[in-house]
Amino acid sequence: MPPSSSSNVTGSIVRELGVAIVTGQFDDKPFPKEIELCEQFGAARTVTREAVKMLTSKGLLTSRRRRGIVVNDEAQWNLLDPDVMRWLLERKFSWALLIEFTEIRLSIEPGAAALAARRATGTERAAIDDAIKRMFAADKGEDDALASDIAFHLAVLQASGNRFYRQHRDMIETALRFSIRKTNELKGRFASAKDHKRVADAILAGKVQDAETRMRELIGGALDLMLRVQGDEKRKKAE
Repeated sequence: MPPSSSSNVTGSIVRELGVAIVTGQFDDKPFPKEIELCEQFGAARTVTREAVKMLTSKGLLTSRRRRGIVVNDEAQWNLLDPDVMRWLLERKFSWALLIEFTEIRLSIEPGAAALAARRATGTERAAIDDAIKRMFAADKGEDDALASDIAFHLAVLQASGNRFYRQHRDMIETALRFSIRKTNELKGRFASAKDHKRVADAILAGKVQDAETRMRELIGGALDLMLRVQGDEKRKKAE
């Protein structure tokens, strides 16, 4: 089997098993043995072993003597792994998960905005400005609302000049793809380009505290909305 073909098969197995694990399909049954995986996917042992190794590196599986391959408790999963995050979204919709995603963003993005106001290069400032222009274009149906919103937040992370913030790009993008759709649905409209521009203006003007505060307000507003709706739904169920 050519390397590229083997890699594609391995990736396909990893995705299928990853989703199955995260969505609880092995909660009430043991994980397949190696030979069973080979038969299930029609793949060589080297391929299934590599898939298991990749899932183990993500904290989803542990291979133990005499016990074989076992699914780990959620507490051991690498929730910051972009694949694991995407697979989590395959679960039934959960306000708790959406809120936790947003809480992570709230702990990261205001700090990134503050650093961007202090450090952004000319190219990075242009990327932030371009994303805002795209958001206004999206309001007129001339661009994609979700893509332009994500582009803005990722541009801010990049402009922070901090390698640790930058390494959160995949996680933030995954969280955004999940949360933006839901918050837009709740609001009955796309994210406000004007509110995002307030953050961008502060960054581009080099106003460190304003940039942090406005980003915190932007994400905090979405979080407050989620908490309010979650509370309303809980009260309705209790009635």
